[in-house]
Amino acid sequence: MSKLEQTLSIIKPDAVERNLENEIKDMFKKNGFSILKEKKIQIEKSEAEKFYKIHETKPFYKDLCDYLSSGPIVAMVLEKDNAIIGNRKLMGATNPKDADDGTIRKKYGISIDKNSVHGSDSIENAKIEIDFFFKD
Repeated sequence: MSKLEQTLSIIKPDAVERNLENEIKDMFKKNGFSILKEKKIQIEKSEAEKFYKIHETKPFYKDLCDYLSSGPIVAMVLEKDNAIIGNRKLMGATNPKDADDGTIRKKYGISIDKNSVHGSDSIENAKIEIDFFFKD
């Protein structure tokens, strides 16, 4: 059963640095996503730590926070039927080497850390993550 959902997507610093924003946005649009909101910002390390709090016990947490706050990012709210699963599929595996052909990470990702995009992994987290960047 399909239902209209919203998810958060972030174009990460490595992709922004390489001016890939428009190409990545085009991939979303070609795959049926609407971009409802977007903003290009640079976040502080303390904000990255709050955003990635779910991972704070993991060994990669510090590097993840350093990386997300290392340069400008583009935060977006995407919408379409089954947006969460659709976005996860379009992004591809976390490690670009393992990602399927045609996915964003396969095409643009540099490494498991610099994998160009972030996407919410559940409806609950999508709401939390969208509120994090787009709280009115």
